[in-house]
Amino acid sequence: MPPSLVPSESIIRKALSDFHIEVNETQVGQIQEYMKLLLAWNDKVNLTAIREPLDILHRHFCESMFPAKLVDLNGCRIADIGTGGGFPGLPLKILLPNAQIALVESSIKKATFLAEVIRTLGLNGVNVVVSRYEELGEEIAPIDYLCARALGDFGGFLKWAATNSVGAERVILWLGSKDAEEVVQVKGWKWDSPVAVPQSLRRVILIGSKLSA
Repeated sequence: MPPSLVPSESIIRKALSDFHIEVNETQVGQIQEYMKLLLAWNDKVNLTAIREPLDILHRHFCESMFPAKLVDLNGCRIADIGTGGGFPGLPLKILLPNAQIALVESSIKKATFLAEVIRTLGLNGVNVVVSRYEELGEEIAPIDYLCARALGDFGGFLKWAATNSVGAERVILWLGSKDAEEVVQVKGWKWDSPVAVPQSLRRVILIGSKLSA
């Protein structure tokens, strides 16, 4: 993968600053290495439909890290459900080295890619769980935050997330504003007001807390 395709340090810092996120030199290097792997593997594994490096930087990295400005995730136990190419879990891990991350992905090919990213970037405190999320419970419990991006069936996900076996107290969702209007009607959860994703017209972050039974 030609290095010229990977954004420079100054471009990465500028993009993240638009989301009020600051990173150090090591984190910039990890983002660049991750992006090289993503671009190299994408044709074989179909990790993302987004092909332009700058779009990948904004949509996958900046947007994945953004909730860390909304809630304190440092040191938290986070499960990323249906992580695909590792978003949002791996960018959050890069930003928050002390967080404990579980990447839940049912595709073995994608899981192989995730393991390669973890190895190349030298990340600790992150593991790949090869499974459909519906089949999981105590294996990933207890969890401080469940994260999900563009799942589609948020109703089924939230019903599963609320079960005692999962042990999740809060969820963070990346979704369109129209979907958010439907999700906040799901019973069993108390929702914060949706937060608009910077530089997006329709995407929001939605954070919910499980109500006591």
